[in-house]
Amino acid sequence: MINNYLPILIFILVGILVGVGPLVLGYLLSPRRPDKDKDAPYECGFEAFETARLKFDVRFYLVAILFIVFDLEIAFLFPWAVVLSDLGIFAFWAMLIFLGILVVGFIYEWKKGALEWE
Repeated sequence: MINNYLPILIFILVGILVGVGPLVLGYLLSPRRPDKDKDAPYECGFEAFETARLKFDVRFYLVAILFIVFDLEIAFLFPWAVVLSDLGIFAFWAMLIFLGILVVGFIYEWKKGALEWE
C-alpha cells in the first residue's frame, strides 16, 4: 500500500525542498551588515517625501482588476481564433456570449466611473 503513495510523497518532499531550500540557504549564507543607506527607503532615485505606509485608493485596485479581466479575455481569444475553423459554429456563439458578458461588465464599470481618474 505504501508503494502506491511513495512517488507522491517523494514529489511533495522534493517540492518543499525546492521551495523552502533556497530561502533557508539564502538566510544562512547572506551577509548581515545593515547600514543607514541600505535601510533607507528608495523611491525612484530621490529621497522619500512621505511614509510608505499610506493606504492606496480603491481606484488602483479597480484598474488592476479591469486590466486582469481584459488581459484574460485576450488570452482566451487568441487560441480560440486559431482553431475557430475546427471548432464550428457552437464555439463561435459561445465566444460571442463570453465577449458580450465582458462588454456588459465594461459598460457597467464605465457608467460607474471606475475608468475616470481625478
